[in-house]
Amino acid sequence: MKRFAVATIALAALGGAGAAAFLHSTSLSTSQATVETLPSLASLDAQQGASAAPDAWGDIEKAADPVERRLVNLGRGDTLMQVLLDADVPQPHAQEAVAALKAVYDPRRMKSGQPVEVMFDRTSGEDRFVGFEFQPAVERSVSVSFNGIRFQAAETAKKLGRRAVAAQGEIRSSLFESGRAAGVPMTVLTELIRNYSYDVDFQRDIQPGDRFEVLYEQVVTEDGEVVAGGGGNILYASLTLSGKEQAIYRYEDSQGIAEFFNAQGSSIRKALLKTPIDGARLSSGFGMRRHPVLGYSKMHKGVDFAAPTGTPIYSAGAGVVDEVGPKGAYGNYIRIRHNNEISTAYAHMSRFGAGMRKGARVAQGDVIGYVGTTGRSTGAHLHYEIVKAGQQVNPLSVAVPTGRNLDGKELARFKGVVASLQQRFEAGGDQAADGIGLVSAVPKAAKPSKASCDRKRGC
Repeated sequence: MKRFAVATIALAALGGAGAAAFLHSTSLSTSQATVETLPSLASLDAQQGASAAPDAWGDIEKAADPVERRLVNLGRGDTLMQVLLDADVPQPHAQEAVAALKAVYDPRRMKSGQPVEVMFDRTSGEDRFVGFEFQPAVERSVSVSFNGIRFQAAETAKKLGRRAVAAQGEIRSSLFESGRAAGVPMTVLTELIRNYSYDVDFQRDIQPGDRFEVLYEQVVTEDGEVVAGGGGNILYASLTLSGKEQAIYRYEDSQGIAEFFNAQGSSIRKALLKTPIDGARLSSGFGMRRHPVLGYSKMHKGVDFAAPTGTPIYSAGAGVVDEVGPKGAYGNYIRIRHNNEISTAYAHMSRFGAGMRKGARVAQGDVIGYVGTTGRSTGAHLHYEIVKAGQQVNPLSVAVPTGRNLDGKELARFKGVVASLQQRFEAGGDQAADGIGLVSAVPKAAKPSKASCDRKRGC
């Protein structure tokens, strides 16, 4: 009642012609409306106080809006058609609107809980359905509207950008779990683990109390909403293992080639990954051992990594598939030739990766198969071998070639990038631009659940 009274006073203060101009201005652009009403608003401020005019403007504008928006949600098992009917949309109009939607979006893809704004025109005194809109993803919205003749659908994509986000935390059980607790996306953690796999054995080298830091890109819309699955590049990362820090920096050279380097400007990339599998436990080393199936001592010419069936297995390096298929006690087996001297072999797989055939080329980190227990095996694990000059060697101790080292102008430019990335991390990412600060691996408190909405009349 108080806000309505303020609006009435505003119209009275403007006078007859002024009131007409005031109401007319609601259909103009913001700049036009401001020009037409500034003198009257100033007069109103002098008589009623600084807040009266804005309140009056908001009430009049709201009252003049002919469109009512009802927010409804798809329930479990609901169809869009049923939701529209429950919102009092006439069946013929609902059918026409859903049919129009199919030109840009399949309504069967809508998930339970999807909010939908259903719009009604109230100018005739009755609620006339004029369309609906929803946002299937933060980066785009879909709408259906009546143009006076028929319903038409449109899809609008939002502009996307990138911002840097910093995260850090203490590793209590595993890097993956601690990273997830700090809000680091799974895609970023996977890349982080893969890049450190050249030098870090994630089963044996990481201990409780070790720490991690990471500065990574986040894909966002222009209004700051995070795009699901939109993790960008890692820019900087550091693992402090048993008191020793290992930092890596993403650097794009003058030729446009991006790679990770340590603080000295040496590429972290090596010919072979130290471990070709994530999160596995080293269950058997290289050398003589009592065979678990045969029952007598036998040379174990590789290392075993215990992991659940179906765990992805990566190619330890770039190369060509020399052999793929069942191989006796090895079960499902792949051997990859990396150069004239070094090959790697993978055994006991449950199945092979897509495109694995003799002669196929693979890149370092490609999924070549999945953990299983085929062949002579007592449980799910990967048997991994490195063959050098025709002989199996210990994968955990063999020396492998490293990547390039930066020098000259390239090294000087890299040092500048390192300093910039360290400053951005210490500032919490792009804090000045978007207010995101440094986060840590402390679990967030659960948010209170929102009150449920009425499907028919909305929230």
